[in-house]
Amino acid sequence: MMTRRSIEAVAIGASAGGVEAACILLDALPAGFAPALVLVLHLPPTRSTTLPQLFARHSALPVKEAEDKELLCGGTVYLAPPDYHLLIEPDKRFALSADEPHHFSRPSIDVLFDSAAYAYRDRLLAAVLTGASSDGAAGLATVRAMGGLAWVQDPADADTSIMPGAALAQAGADRVLSLADMAAALAKIEQPMHR
Repeated sequence: MMTRRSIEAVAIGASAGGVEAACILLDALPAGFAPALVLVLHLPPTRSTTLPQLFARHSALPVKEAEDKELLCGGTVYLAPPDYHLLIEPDKRFALSADEPHHFSRPSIDVLFDSAAYAYRDRLLAAVLTGASSDGAAGLATVRAMGGLAWVQDPADADTSIMPGAALAQAGADRVLSLADMAAALAKIEQPMHR
C-alpha cells in the first residue's frame, strides 16, 4: 500500500541490465504520471547515447537528457548524460558535475540520490534496480534518513543481483519488489488533488 504522501520526484538507479529494466518501468507509467522521474544508468563515458530516443518509444511521458541549471518539471523523464554526475540542487534545478567517478561510475547513483534526498526529503521515492556494483546503497540510506521512500528490486528478480543486494544490506527498503510489481506500483502513485 502506498504511503499517504505526495511524491514530487522519483529517482531510479540501475547498471547491468538497467536499460531493459527501465523500459519495463516506463511502459507502465500513465500519461498523467505527476512526479518528475530521474534515471541514472551506468554507461561507458565515450558512448553517445541514443537512450532518450529508445526510452521515448516506451514512455507516454516526454523523455530528455537533463541539462545543467534546468528546473525539474513533473511528468517528465530525465536521463543523466553520459560521463557527468547528475545532482539536484535545493531549488529543484539540475547540476552537472565532472567530479571523479564514484564506485568507478560517472554518473553515480549515490550522487543523484544524496542530492535528491536533501532537495525533496519526504517527497522523494528512490529505487535501486539491477546492477553489478554497490552504487546506490549509500545514497538510498540517505534517502531513508531524510524521510524519503526506498524501493529495491528483488535481487532474485534482477538481471544482476549485486546492486539491489548491496542496497538492501546497507539501507534496507520500504518495499522489495519484482520489476513487474514495481512497475504496477509506480503507475499507481497518487496524482495530486486538483484544487
